[in-house]
Order: sequence, then structure tokens, then C-alpha cells
Amino acid sequence: MLRAGDPIGERIGKALLPSMSFLCLWMAFAAAAQKFPDKPVRLIVPFPAGGPLDNVVRPFAPRLAEALGQPVIVDNRPGAGGAIGANIVAKAPADGYTLLWGSAGPVAINVSLYRNTPYDPVKDFAPVTQTVATQIILVLNAALPPQSVKELIAYAKARPGQINYASPGNGTSPHLAMELFKHMAGIDLLHVPYKGGPLAMTDLLAGRAALMFIALSSALPHVHTGKLKALAVATPKRAAAMPDLPTMSEAGVPGYDASSWHGVLAPAGTPKAVIAHLNGVLLQVLRNPDVRAAMLLQGAEAAGSTPEQFGTYIRAEIAKWANVIKVSGTTVD
Repeated sequence: MLRAGDPIGERIGKALLPSMSFLCLWMAFAAAAQKFPDKPVRLIVPFPAGGPLDNVVRPFAPRLAEALGQPVIVDNRPGAGGAIGANIVAKAPADGYTLLWGSAGPVAINVSLYRNTPYDPVKDFAPVTQTVATQIILVLNAALPPQSVKELIAYAKARPGQINYASPGNGTSPHLAMELFKHMAGIDLLHVPYKGGPLAMTDLLAGRAALMFIALSSALPHVHTGKLKALAVATPKRAAAMPDLPTMSEAGVPGYDASSWHGVLAPAGTPKAVIAHLNGVLLQVLRNPDVRAAMLLQGAEAAGSTPEQFGTYIRAEIAKWANVIKVSGTTVD
């Protein structure tokens, strides 16, 4: 029989302490997962209402609320290329009730583009899942003669620095997609940044800008009316909404990939059980036919991944865009 003060009993007790501590921690996590969520969940969208990101989130959020059994509050917090909204989530309590509907800009690009990004996209977030793969396409004002990417490259090489392209602003995904195209195709184009996509589109349609990369959903109406020529999609596979449109690789720039995406992230330190629960619910919603159809109307395709897969993808995206920013010399004011 073990008695108080018995050296053997003390050693056994000390040996059991780590296991008991782990058990207590595990039980706390399990309890948190079982009751999660028991209040509304706030989904931070780091861009303005009515923009491409917001237009995908709006039909998605009600379905997510149904699956979670709690209201989902869409909270638009735009500014600084998405950094303001992303930083709110990075600094939020790690309990799963404040989530980021992120994209390449605030999650993969800002860290290389801005000198003092207030968060670390790897250390300060816990990836939950990639939700959406969106398509941006290369469009050309219909008055210009090129009919293909190869013809555009030849046309630009004959006029170095004379052809201007529009973008929604310095450091945006469409801007960097064009810089990647310039680098891989060996052409010189003049960048004209605008304060947002609508202003850039206005000048493109008017012929004051020659070309740009733009969200497929924004370009489709003008392609159908013949005001713009769609030359290629920036992703490695063709877009479901325009299956006849070639990829940039197919059109003459092998290996080109300027994929655009959305994904959900939680603050770092959120319990793994909560992350797993959120991942399962999000994947369930992404399989919903109505959700998938609504996304296609916005030129987006439902994705879905494990937290680990999404984390690996984010790190690869950070490295890719860091290289594009370095090669292009892109800066922001």
C-alpha cells in the first residue's frame, strides 16, 4: 500500500501529472467543440460591400448560418488592400467566433507589398478551408487588332512601352497578374492604376486603356456585347462559365498561373476541435447545389480543402507573389 510521503507514491504521482494535464486540456477542447457555436459568428470581409468578394459571400452566408445553427454576421471592413479587416481577425479572440473570408491580397500578397503589414499571414491565422477558386481573365478593348494572346504579345513587342493596361490599383491581384504576364512573355506595358475596378473598366471600354485582367463575372456582359475581347483565363484550368476560353498556358504562356481564390481563416490558437468543426460545416455548405450555382454566376467555383492543405497552399502563394513583386519592382504609395 502506498502511503503519504512514500517516495514511490510521489514518483508515480509526478509521472501521472503530465498525462492528467493533457487529459484535462483535451477535455476542455472537446467541451468547447461540443458547445460551439452557441452564439452568432462574425465573418469579416476585408473589402467593400458589392465587390467581387462580397458578392460571393452574400449567398453563402445564409447557408452557413443554417449549417452552424447560429446567425452569421457579414461584416465588411475594407481598407489597405484588405489589411484592416485581416488584422481585426488576427487580433480577435481565438474561439472561432470571428472569421476572415480572405483572399490572395490580404493573405498572400500584402506581406511582401507593404513594409509594415500589421499581421503575419502564417503565424497569426489558423487556416480552415479554401472556399472558392475565382477566375480573372485577360480582356482587350475590341477596337485593337490582336485576336489571341500570341498576337497580343507580338503586337506589344512591336510597340514597347506604348500600350497601357488598367488595374483596380497598385498591388491588386489583377495588377500583379499583368506583371507576371509581362515578365513571362517578355513584353513592356504601361501600368495605369485606378481607384477600383469600375473606374478601370470605364476607361477600358472607352478605349483609354487597352487591356486588363478582371474578374470573369465583371467582364462577361461586355464580352457578350462585343465591346471587349476575352483572350484567356489566368488559372491553370478553364473556367466553367467560359469553357471555350483557353488558359494562358494554352494560349502561349506555358506555366502561367495567377489563380485567384477565397478562403476562411480563424485567429491562430483557435482550438483544433473548433477548426475541424468549422471545416466540416464549410465543406458541407460548399457541396450544396444552390451555393455552387450562385458562385458560378459570380465567375467562381466552389473549392474545399483540409486546413493542412489550405495552409500549404497559402505558403506557396506567399512565395509566388513575393517573387512577382520583387521582379516587377511593384510598390505602393
